Amino acid sequence: MDMKIANHQLKDDDLLSFDFKTPNMSGKFANGLPDTLVIHFTAGSSAESSARHLCKPSAKASAHLVVGRDGKVYQLAPFNRVAWHAGRSTWKDRSGLNQYAIGIEIDNAGQLTDNGNGFYQTWFGKNLPVSEVFHGRHRNQSEPSYWHAYTEPQIARVFELCELLIDHYGITEIVGHEEIAPGRKVDPGPAFPLDKLRDQLLGDTRDQDAPAPKPASKEVIVNASQLNIRKGPSTSFQTVAAPLEQGTRVRTLNKEDGWVEVEYCIRGWVSGQYLKAPD
Repeated sequence: MDMKIANHQLKDDDLLSFDFKTPNMSGKFANGLPDTLVIHFTAGSSAESSARHLCKPSAKASAHLVVGRDGKVYQLAPFNRVAWHAGRSTWKDRSGLNQYAIGIEIDNAGQLTDNGNGFYQTWFGKNLPVSEVFHGRHRNQSEPSYWHAYTEPQIARVFELCELLIDHYGITEIVGHEEIAPGRKVDPGPAFPLDKLRDQLLGDTRDQDAPAPKPASKEVIVNASQLNIRKGPSTSFQTVAAPLEQGTRVRTLNKEDGWVEVEYCIRGWVSGQYLKAPD
């Protein structure tokens, strides 16, 4: 069945949970509100643990929804109540976005640290393989860095939820926490397609400074006797595996300054001049 909203609650979907109800709420939204969605990442270790935390009075924070990496959705607060997710925030002529916005938290660890041995560490000490890592530049930062990648089910679910909320509440704005609290927050980060979400659902292309969309993925062939595959788009990055042999077929993911991010069992960057299209 298609997911619906009734009495400000989601319904009719197998991947919904109402196991956690947050006390961290204010009163009802004013007339004509909410009209905004704020996208966050949890910076936590799992959707369930983040949902549980946001229901503790001591957290002094909450959100309406938490979206797991498998697409499961935890609804913590009804959509007609003000949740505490935005904190100190401004957008256009508004301040204090909680009173205008539904908050959607996505289970994601956030920015990562390269530990130098082929894994990337979360702030809470978990090591992630390169297959779960996104390398890119944050809209509020000058240099690219490593981020926890979102899953396809997560992204699809967030798009579905936003479309449903737009239709039901007449939402006119979708913003990231990083945009309403720059310098203080970095979520949802560059691994989440925020501009694509806005463009697809609201026809919004406000962020002209955002990185260009990724080129379409395609299959190419290694055209060198051996081709190093690295952690990032430069020879200054360490290799992530043994060199790729001539004739190896890989799938392209991204391009940057003559380098191509490819996937072949693992993910990494190679020099684009040594790739060719299949015959």
